[in-house]
Amino acid sequence: MSNADAPPASGWERAYIALGSNLGDRAAYLAGALEALAQLPETRLVAASRVEETAPLGVVPQPCYLNQMVLVETRLSPRELLHACRAIEEAAGRIRRTRWESRTLDLDLVRFGCRTITDPELILPHPELPNREFWQRELTELRSYDQ
Repeated sequence: MSNADAPPASGWERAYIALGSNLGDRAAYLAGALEALAQLPETRLVAASRVEETAPLGVVPQPCYLNQMVLVETRLSPRELLHACRAIEEAAGRIRRTRWESRTLDLDLVRFGCRTITDPELILPHPELPNREFWQRELTELRSYDQ
């Protein structure tokens, strides 16, 4: 286990996860993701931001997104939580082909405690955090629940 995977002394750590959907029943995909995140082992859902509609990012023409951010407390490592998020995406029909494409569900691990991780599988904090105004709004909304 690398230092980046070592849990804090309390065992519980707070993580922010961004949810997005722009295909099919977008609201249902977000609601399903909330339910799935709340059911993860060693994880509890603390709070969820309001849902907002945003224009797509990138150069590929596509429908608008519904976005939301959640705050969880977890005993999972960052990579375990990342893999759990990918499994939730896959269960919602997400197929990864190309960057910036439309998707039924996208779960991005945005922050994980105070950790900084840079490797091919996971970068924390998420490198796009400073560039996404809607993530900033959602984080601000959730910070009232942060300790």
